[in-house]
Amino acid sequence: MAASKNYILVINPIAGDVDKSEIISAVSDFAEQHSSKIIKYETTGDAEDQTKILELYKQSNPERVLVAGGDGTIKMVAEALEGIDSVIGIIPAGSANGLSVDLGIPTEMAEILQTAFFGEIINVDIVCINNKRSLHLSDIGLNAELIRNYENGTIRGKLGYALQAINTLTDSEVPFTASVTANGQTITSESKMLVVANSQKYGTGVTINPQGVLDDGLFEIIIIKNLDLIVFGKIIAGNMPIDTGDVEIISASQATITTDVPVHFQVDGEYCGEVTELNVKMISGSLKIAVP
Repeated sequence: MAASKNYILVINPIAGDVDKSEIISAVSDFAEQHSSKIIKYETTGDAEDQTKILELYKQSNPERVLVAGGDGTIKMVAEALEGIDSVIGIIPAGSANGLSVDLGIPTEMAEILQTAFFGEIINVDIVCINNKRSLHLSDIGLNAELIRNYENGTIRGKLGYALQAINTLTDSEVPFTASVTANGQTITSESKMLVVANSQKYGTGVTINPQGVLDDGLFEIIIIKNLDLIVFGKIIAGNMPIDTGDVEIISASQATITTDVPVHFQVDGEYCGEVTELNVKMISGSLKIAVP
């Protein structure tokens, strides 16, 4: 009889404000059906999570690391295992699941598990911003402010995001001036929001970067110069207003971004404070993820 294979299951118990017990049961049942063993780890939000996940990986030598959480949890696990030849299987369970949307991860649990355990493996690029790793979408300005307000709010899930989106759009600060140096030239523009994107969509399904490809060795910088309700409506509806002068997109593998005032900054859904400079570079093909 073949020896059972190990799989680590990293669970973020508070991601998305949903009960994870059904997910844990489904994963455990699936593993049992395939003569595999699940080693569970629940995140605490402390800095020690990464160290403990790495130790667990070395002890158990798993086939794959399954992550039940959102974009922030996937990023944390990817950072913990950086430099190790590991494969991540995504089980979307966060308030922001943009990476899983971009990768075409299924929405039905049976298909999610089939992909996480046995799906094809692709190599995904990682963007390094001020020494922070970004798998997905990071930005400065309006959305980062929204995330800060969401984290400080009391209502979780999509309703919480919707309420904070309305408040943030209504109360947002004046535009900032950003200078982007990339590909041998500098572009300076007034902006409400500036996105550094490795992929296409936010967790809400909104496409912010139509040019995004997760494994092309390039990231995009999307400068949103105007974000009134009309432009916001177009973006939400999936019609990025590239031809109106409201939005400009730059593809690069390295860039420096500076702002005239401190601006709110977020990485993959995690608020990171205020910044006046971002140093951005691409780390090509450094993460293995299971896809359908």
